[in-house]
Amino acid sequence: MQCCFFEDDLVSRFYPLTLTRPMDDIRIGIGTLSEKWKSALGEQPGDTIRILRTNLQGVFEQGPVEPDVPCAWINSRFLPTRALVSRVRELEIGSCLTGSNQVIAAKTEAATAETWLSNGRADFSNLLVLETETDSFTQLQHLWDLFQLNGQETRADIERFGITDGNNASISDKAILSGREDIHVGDNAMIEPGAILMADTGPIYIGPGATVGAGAILKGPVAICRNSIVKPGARIYDATTIGPVCKAGGEIGNTIFHSYSNKGHEGYLGNSLIGQWCNFGADTNTSNLKNNYSTIRLTDWETMQQVETGQQFIGTIMGDHSKTAINVQLNTGTICGVSCNIFTSDFPPKLIPSFTWVGTNVMQPYKFDKAVETMEAVMKRRDVAISDDYIRMMKTISADSRN
Repeated sequence: MQCCFFEDDLVSRFYPLTLTRPMDDIRIGIGTLSEKWKSALGEQPGDTIRILRTNLQGVFEQGPVEPDVPCAWINSRFLPTRALVSRVRELEIGSCLTGSNQVIAAKTEAATAETWLSNGRADFSNLLVLETETDSFTQLQHLWDLFQLNGQETRADIERFGITDGNNASISDKAILSGREDIHVGDNAMIEPGAILMADTGPIYIGPGATVGAGAILKGPVAICRNSIVKPGARIYDATTIGPVCKAGGEIGNTIFHSYSNKGHEGYLGNSLIGQWCNFGADTNTSNLKNNYSTIRLTDWETMQQVETGQQFIGTIMGDHSKTAINVQLNTGTICGVSCNIFTSDFPPKLIPSFTWVGTNVMQPYKFDKAVETMEAVMKRRDVAISDDYIRMMKTISADSRN
């Protein structure tokens, strides 16, 4: 069977990260949600079949469906635990698995999948409904679930993807590797002299082409993905993922970087979620704990209302293409939208709309043409071309932020 993805109404809880990507493209552990499911169901890497929101069409692939091959439809908020994978495999064509008033998975013929993709929505109304308890399944319900589940997903991905040591890795004999059997170093990766990798508390994954700089300290579970660089002297720990083609320096704990984002200098970042193409200026620091140790309230992206999270540790949630200047201080539970520029010497607001410049005592719209110029310049440095569809997506986000 082929793996297909749909989103439900809770996708908006994951804004601003899902403003610029489908839910299945969220990274947690080592891989994205779609990569995990494909591996769990035995599907080879390739095109991803998904129903896309209108503004994401053209930016992300949507198919194609292979004729005469049944389709397993996955609610992309659910993680591929063994229990859920087993239930998905057991589904008959024309049936769907539901629990707690939500569709978890379904199985259809290829022709039905093509119709759903063409219509831009999944229609489960004519399927046989199989009720189940959701307690044995793991689902993402809130933003903070991502970093809280990140450590266990790194462990699961080591097994799920069958990760072993690669070829031609360069590991200095002056590096210290504790718990070597749980340290997985990919093809052409490099670990420089004086680096300390401690896998006694969880596995450490160093992806193909990645570099761990001299004197850096990594304490597992930690994932450093393909072609990323850990700067010399960095301290990375507590279930952190540095996604592909990132730079990581300073102190980082229990944080997920998606890809192409940089925090190359000193400063602390903890219990945070960072999108693509973000950059942190030197000595940017994130608060992740209130001074009175009370639980944290976040501002809901859509309603603008304060929401009690019940969580004691939440740092910063940052959408794609946002940046901070040197010495920026980010308050506990800050949510920053897409393409923001933060250079205030004071604490910025805890909710920063997309396409906003934040200076000291001033917030103003980021001119769209200027923002796109910066995007093009940043992406060109990594040999990634900006497409018309990508610009169109960003223009929609910019317009929505002004409403």
